[in-house]
Amino acid sequence: MKSYKVVEFGQPLQKVEEGNPAPQGAEVLVKVTAAGVCHSDVHLWEGFFDMGGGNKVSTQKTMNPPRTMGHEIVGEVVALGPDAKGAKVGDKAVVYPWIGCGTCWYCTNGREHLCAAPRALGVNKDGGYADHVLVPDAKYLYPYGNIPTDLACLYACSGITAFSAVKKTVGEDGGKPILVIGAGGVGLMGVKFAQSVLGRAPIVADIDEGKRKLALDNGAIAAIDPRDKDARKKVFELTDGTGVGAAIDFVGADSTAQFGVKALARGGRLVVVGLFGGTFSLPMPMFAFTGCQIVGSVTGSPGEMKEMMDLVTAGKVTPVPVVTRKLDEADATLQELRKGLIMGRAVLVP
Repeated sequence: MKSYKVVEFGQPLQKVEEGNPAPQGAEVLVKVTAAGVCHSDVHLWEGFFDMGGGNKVSTQKTMNPPRTMGHEIVGEVVALGPDAKGAKVGDKAVVYPWIGCGTCWYCTNGREHLCAAPRALGVNKDGGYADHVLVPDAKYLYPYGNIPTDLACLYACSGITAFSAVKKTVGEDGGKPILVIGAGGVGLMGVKFAQSVLGRAPIVADIDEGKRKLALDNGAIAAIDPRDKDARKKVFELTDGTGVGAAIDFVGADSTAQFGVKALARGGRLVVVGLFGGTFSLPMPMFAFTGCQIVGSVTGSPGEMKEMMDLVTAGKVTPVPVVTRKLDEADATLQELRKGLIMGRAVLVP
């Protein structure tokens, strides 16, 4: 088994070769056919998340290196533990990575992705920057039909994250386009799911001209630079002068959250997804004066994963641009993503 591991935070991923793990109990061994490189991997590799004001939260205990990252995984079942049920050798599936403890209230009530003692693949447990991965149970495997393999893996994170965020705008959008802030890999998924879930294309805001063009090429009705002094005015012009009913911040910085709030109509909802970091402040009376809501959104539940995959396999979601790289280019690809050089979504293929 070949994998690329974080051995020391902030240092190049190291190639490790070892024997394939033997599945025990209900475990399933999956041969990886593709694995996405997610921007959250950059933060995990760095070893911290920026909380603003010079404060950082270390990922040392969470990851406990050496750790194989990669939580967007698709592959083929090659071995089963003695108690494994619901899968057979040869099955091809997307792997749901946001695995919890299995026994807490969240896990037993369908909200496993919010478990306080997670076993997430590529984060707490070894993931997909490898040619094999051990999955705790076959229930985390989702068929992907005729979707191309290099696209299918993306639905395990950027897909389910965008889908869950867009669902949080249902009934809050006021029948108008929503605002998608950030046209990176997850943001582009947000553009796609806005179309399939809400039935209308969104407005996109991004500081990068190339990403704005990419958003327009992928169905956005307008793409604006939030730094433009007339950016807020443009949003209001596109929404009958009232502002958007909902905005999704796929960046998660102070400036993007501020732009999102200022673009909201009365009673509007800002959904914060991104992990760029920093702090965000808003005068307390503004909540009461405007009726605005700020909601956090982290990945999605197993139930949402099924709902999303049903949409995708039915052909109701158009694909996002994908850049494929060899597994041996894992570190170079991660660094390109860190520098903002990847357009669309990067995928490693063993």
